[in-house]
Amino acid sequence: MDILWAPWRSKYIESFKDEEQNKNQKGCFLCEAACSIGKERELLVVERLKHCFIMMNKFPYNGGHLMIVPYKHVANLEDLSVEELLEMMDALKLALKAINFVSSPHGFNIGINIGRVAGAGVPDHIHIHVVPRWNGDTSFISIISDTKVVSQALDETQQVFAEAFKKIKTDI
Repeated sequence: MDILWAPWRSKYIESFKDEEQNKNQKGCFLCEAACSIGKERELLVVERLKHCFIMMNKFPYNGGHLMIVPYKHVANLEDLSVEELLEMMDALKLALKAINFVSSPHGFNIGINIGRVAGAGVPDHIHIHVVPRWNGDTSFISIISDTKVVSQALDETQQVFAEAFKKIKTDI
């Protein structure tokens, strides 16, 4: 039997252990990223706006998987103001432009998971996932081994995207 090592997955799996204890000890990692000015690279933040920010997903479905997160810690869209919602949609457009600039995917999955039953990993802080997709990006390895191969380290990808956001904003 061949073994494919993906040791980074253990951190993801461990993040679900004793979830309530971790929640009490660490708080909300999205709020931490929102408030930690100067730690953008470490916390994978690539762009900050007035009411929301854009960050890399630490456990991406594909390379370049971004999340749009309101600064306000709320679980539901209806708890955001119209101004906050509109800025999140503007941030979505900006994220799509940045991903296209960096990697020219063939398509995107864009989604919001509201509630744990709907797949929300952080059910009390709403956010939008933006996942670039390419023809054939669900290869045999994903299907047979439940493993995803991401070809670039997250800190490198964060730098690439932070620079891309600067570039596309100056071109607007």
